[in-house]
Amino acid sequence: MVVDEYLNEAVCMTEDLTTANERRGSQRFRISAPLTVIAGDHEISAYTRDLSNRGVYFYLSLADSALIDRDFEFLIEMPSEITLSSSCRIRCRGKLIRKEMTSRNLTGAGIAAEILDYSILRDAATVA
Repeated sequence: MVVDEYLNEAVCMTEDLTTANERRGSQRFRISAPLTVIAGDHEISAYTRDLSNRGVYFYLSLADSALIDRDFEFLIEMPSEITLSSSCRIRCRGKLIRKEMTSRNLTGAGIAAEILDYSILRDAATVA
């Protein structure tokens, strides 16, 4: 699928997080990119820790994490340094896998989500 290839190419320029003991089906890549969760009429700012074509782990405030339940939508800002062309947004529909408090800051939360589907929005200013 062309979208999978584009996302894989976009994140492969970042540090590979896989190890010899890694059992996941798809490679994860360390990427700190802005992410916006869309929860009803709320837009919640967050940022990614790692990303693959099948999932994402991101950080946000503990209070905002309470708004995320089951399926949700989010946008990932992919900078031109990562895409090696113009910046773009990736609109995703995700499924909550787990929530956890971050060990560094008790006011923050980490969210692991499966990416159910996504589309690439060519214009970074386009939200819909």
